[in-house]
Amino acid sequence: MSAPWQTAPAAPEIPPAAFAALCRSSPWRWHTLRFVLTWEAGGSAAAEPVRAWLRRPSDLRVETLDGVLRYTTTSLERSRDDFYVADTPSSWLLPPALVTPVYDDHGLVTRRPEAAYGDPVFGGGRWQAVLDPVECVGPAPTPPYLPEQRPARLHGTATGTFAGRRVWCATVEPTVRYRAVTSGHPLAPGPTRIAVDHATGVCVHSHVLQGPHAGQGHRLVIEGVDEYQLDDLFTAHDLDLTDVSRHLPWPVATT
Repeated sequence: MSAPWQTAPAAPEIPPAAFAALCRSSPWRWHTLRFVLTWEAGGSAAAEPVRAWLRRPSDLRVETLDGVLRYTTTSLERSRDDFYVADTPSSWLLPPALVTPVYDDHGLVTRRPEAAYGDPVFGGGRWQAVLDPVECVGPAPTPPYLPEQRPARLHGTATGTFAGRRVWCATVEPTVRYRAVTSGHPLAPGPTRIAVDHATGVCVHSHVLQGPHAGQGHRLVIEGVDEYQLDDLFTAHDLDLTDVSRHLPWPVATT
């Protein structure tokens, strides 16, 4: 599978501001996701790919491609009693789906409000940045008279395709203001070419171009968006729930 930016060499460029808005939009563009993720390690062999089911805000299941369960987490089996008290303001932030960002004329997010951002993760510290690549552009536009405040410079923005889906591509060159969402695990540790899925805002491909991490990156193939996902996927024990997405036969007795 070729890199997304190689699939349409004559593709017109897109405005960097529009690409930045797409990178801010993931929390409002999907609720559930099914995908295959592969980490690439430059000259070393790539890590074993995994298939994941993710249901925001807190449910995740990860398997090998052969169907062997690797990890599962959910909030369905946890509870907080009437005496639960938290002493940090962040404990009371609402999920992104319950707050409204500032959109542009194309439905992309130009400014993100304060919210309880973050998806359940497995392995690699870049997992969260892959699902929500806001660290590459910041939560809001930088004033034109303060360019030094930008977390990264964007070059070569263009359209492309990856795994049959439309993507927007750009080269991200981090500045001193770049802050990884997971400390020590930036999505762009140096000049990095990334591709962001237009429908979901998920970073589906990255490739570090220069520096000590050159050649590293990832590939994420989206298999399903906003599918109905049973609670049983994310619990340690089968809850024996009915899949309401399937037809239930009603046999009629005849005499």
